[in-house]
Amino acid sequence: MPIYLDNAATSHPKPAGVLEAVTLALTEDNANPGRSGHAAALRAARRVLRTREAVAALLNAESPLNVAFAFNCTDALNLAIKGALRRGDHVIASQLEHNSVLRVVAALARRGRIELTLLPPRPDGFIDPDDVRAAIRPNTALVICTHASNVTGAIQPVAAIARVARAAGAQFLIDGAQALGGLPVDVQALGCDLYAFPGHKSLLGPQGTGGLYIRPGLALNPLREGGTGTDSDRLEQPAEPPERYEAGTVNLPGLAGLGAGVDFVAPRISQIMGHERELTSALTEGLRRIPGVTVYSPSEEAARAGIACFNVGDLSSGEAADRLAAQGIAVRGGLHCAPGAHRFLGTLQRGAVRASVGHANTLDEIDALLAAVRALAQSG
Repeated sequence: MPIYLDNAATSHPKPAGVLEAVTLALTEDNANPGRSGHAAALRAARRVLRTREAVAALLNAESPLNVAFAFNCTDALNLAIKGALRRGDHVIASQLEHNSVLRVVAALARRGRIELTLLPPRPDGFIDPDDVRAAIRPNTALVICTHASNVTGAIQPVAAIARVARAAGAQFLIDGAQALGGLPVDVQALGCDLYAFPGHKSLLGPQGTGGLYIRPGLALNPLREGGTGTDSDRLEQPAEPPERYEAGTVNLPGLAGLGAGVDFVAPRISQIMGHERELTSALTEGLRRIPGVTVYSPSEEAARAGIACFNVGDLSSGEAADRLAAQGIAVRGGLHCAPGAHRFLGTLQRGAVRASVGHANTLDEIDALLAAVRALAQSG
């Protein structure tokens, strides 16, 4: 079995309970939730509600109704950004953002719908809340920041940025793709208005799942309209969440699996975080001891998620990743859909190798990767 260190892309392996939940949803409860009143449809609806409740509890959301499900984190970010903005609004985003944010706001700016400011990080790779404050304009409506960089793993000061946004009367959106499930997240303590997350990464659910926390009292324009099973006599989309944002049949097997993933993660989140930090520390410290290897992730353990980003000698990141894959070690080379982060690192041309740990990885696997990188560096 290959050593899998690409958990920032999608987590593997999934807990047995996730596989069982997906199977049950496709067999015993295979009906359309919220559309019919027979027993299977009611069981399906309860599965969706149970997952919504589990995610809301993990986020410390005020109510399960403040969690809208989406197809993935990209879909949730599109809903948050396009649903929150009006023509003429000013948006502040960090240059560290994933293309799930950057392409959306850049397209809106190109079309003349918004004004856009992209903030570079400090030399240490973190966004300075004072820079956010300095960029605020009278028409600033939305501030966006990743919780943890998907390239370096650097955990951003999102609570401090939230205070700046709130003081300016702007909404604050956090991209939690590399955080929720691997780090404790309390949306009320963070003070954010919107928190987007995928289901298939640290929450250990299936691909094609994700969602958006929406602060109570905040109404977004829906990204899509259609059937919801409620208010069917009206031609307007329902006004109440979450139906306002969930037109069409939801991904029942995916959400059932997501619920099982959250059930696995929630009672273990401190244990998972400690384990992933131990592995990432061993990896980053070991990489720094190899001559010719450049490490881009923060050195301080508490300042990063479970990601180690590096390059080996003069090798392109793609070639290094391919050579590691040939030895049965799965990592990711390239730009990781975050060109601004690589521009900051000076790796826009060659990319970087990203090794990302998960709950099931071991120190022996980290040692195997280090030995393989050491051999790569020695061979040139």
